[in-house]
Amino acid sequence: MDAALTEDLARRAAAGDGTALEELLHEVRPEVVRRCGRFLPCREDAEEAAQDVLLQLARRITTFEGRSRFSTWLHTVVANCCRQKYRELRRRAAERPAAIEPAQQIDPRTTSVIAGSRVDLLEALERLEREHPHLVAPLVYRDICRLEYAEAAERIGIPLGTLKSRLHEARRQVRPWLTDAS
Repeated sequence: MDAALTEDLARRAAAGDGTALEELLHEVRPEVVRRCGRFLPCREDAEEAAQDVLLQLARRITTFEGRSRFSTWLHTVVANCCRQKYRELRRRAAERPAAIEPAQQIDPRTTSVIAGSRVDLLEALERLEREHPHLVAPLVYRDICRLEYAEAAERIGIPLGTLKSRLHEARRQVRPWLTDAS
């Protein structure tokens, strides 16, 4: 993906250029699917979330003001859509009876019966958001979206040192939740 081309297409699309929006959607789709796969390793879930991201991008491109890089803005949309998809999957799973006998269940820390989502990571993010909401964005941007430290700090609007401190604390909080079998 050519960053300069993508930035130009995003600026033009934000200004109302429909052709630029179509080109932008085509250009970013593979990256969006890949990034959704970091949240939702089940291919079908990631592809559904990617469709949601592209739809949000098309609907909300006019809110992109160009104050940060388009890729940074897009990371936010990806993270939010993937977390929403996970909540939807979890809600659907709670509404239907268990189809798998307990002895046949897959390890719930790594794979969910609700279509293969990473329960350990997504549940940890949900819990972190409830208990320490200010720690979620640093963890998502740096460890999941894999933004550079400076870019993550810029996106969140905090100093680099604060980002590193919050990221350290977020990792400390999440670590036992990811290794605990309960």
